[in-house]
Amino acid sequence: MQTQSLTGGFNDAPTASATAFRVVLDVMARPGKISEITGATPPAPLSIAAGTLLLTLCDPETPLWMASSFCSTDIKDWLRFHTGAPIVESRSEAMFALGSWAELSPITEFAIGTPEYPDRSATLIVEMDALTDSGTILRGPGIKDTAELSLPEVAAFQGNAGLFPLGLDFFFTSGNRIAALPRTTKLGG
Repeated sequence: MQTQSLTGGFNDAPTASATAFRVVLDVMARPGKISEITGATPPAPLSIAAGTLLLTLCDPETPLWMASSFCSTDIKDWLRFHTGAPIVESRSEAMFALGSWAELSPITEFAIGTPEYPDRSATLIVEMDALTDSGTILRGPGIKDTAELSLPEVAAFQGNAGLFPLGLDFFFTSGNRIAALPRTTKLGG
């Protein structure tokens, strides 16, 4: 394990993880809201937002699948040291998945939960070039009237919302910015 794997975590773990967790809860409760999230300095090409999110949500009980562009030895060692999360090869075993939209597609290979346990689904972390509050119109819980978010496509998210109460939840990360799209959100005009 390289020295780089031992650095870049939360400086003050209790405070930093609590602050980050509050941001995570806020964006998930308010689909389309874009917030800043910081605290981690992960190895490249992992964004600050994605690294902070992974340090906040992952632990030894949360299997993580990573796309090949993020599956470097540096990133794997960093995540193992700071979270203990097991890295899995099969998408169907993942509780969390990380990659670009193209790498995560098709999303149908990830667990969507069961009628008895809809919470046993995967959460996908989509690394994006940019996040903007324009584009696809969002409606549903946590949104007063409508919100907008720049999504990589619409059809897959509409199909996912149609599976409710089953389905996937999504975080979108870019630089130090984060947004979320829970399965309860409806897309389109």
